Amino acid sequence: MTRFLVVPQWQGSPAPRAMLLTDGAAAIAGDLPSARTTVLEVPLEAGDAEGTGVHRLSSLRRTRELIEEAITAHAEPTLVVGGDCGVSVAAVASLPGPLHDVAIVWLDAHPDLHTPQTSPSGAYAGMALRALIGHESFPTAAPEGVAAERIVLVGARAEDDEESAYLAGSGIARVEELGDPQALAEAVAATGASRVYVHIDVDVLDPSELAGVSSAVPFGLRTAEVVAAVKALRERLPLAGATIAGFAPRSPVDAVDDLGAILRLIGALA
Repeated sequence: MTRFLVVPQWQGSPAPRAMLLTDGAAAIAGDLPSARTTVLEVPLEAGDAEGTGVHRLSSLRRTRELIEEAITAHAEPTLVVGGDCGVSVAAVASLPGPLHDVAIVWLDAHPDLHTPQTSPSGAYAGMALRALIGHESFPTAAPEGVAAERIVLVGARAEDDEESAYLAGSGIARVEELGDPQALAEAVAATGASRVYVHIDVDVLDPSELAGVSSAVPFGLRTAEVVAAVKALRERLPLAGATIAGFAPRSPVDAVDDLGAILRLIGALA
């Protein structure tokens, strides 16, 4: 049985109105089963970079500790609700056992592959996937990196030059479209992994499907095709855990309009 961990972390976001992520997390939490849901009290302060290129690092460190404590306290798989994409780094690092058999599916309009040296914003959310792979400059990276060859990037369509250069030689598999529900399952199976962690930043969806994101990118995926692809994937491999991130509604009314799509994604994962 899936447990839900709501992490209203905003400090990793580059958005001017990053605090909207806390509203998005709260809106989703209201529709989750209370008996199986934990809502973390993340630091309120912005935090300090501590001499690194990662903005608000001190608060990010504390939230990471809270995520790890919450996930390791239970044996069931956890669906983490963010907050920004950085919450997935701690969630993956908290998985039981070594990570050598884990594939990461990263559904996101942005590849999140910057390092502190290449990031134009210093925002940790834009470095989250690279931190999972491992890079010596990351003070908050997973203790054991996930091999790039076991990562499948889905729906990314807004990348910076430095990310494109890294992707070209990284070994990361890419799935651009999900018209065939089996395409994602086949790509993950090809990695040789025996379990999978699925990260969904809701900006992977087309703006016509969901409006409440900080940086909308046109020509995204449809909710129905993401749901079908996730269900097909789960028929092939067990789910080690999952994340829903990036929901930043402008108002409570806007949140209600978008929750249908988000709850369909959660239903496919949980």
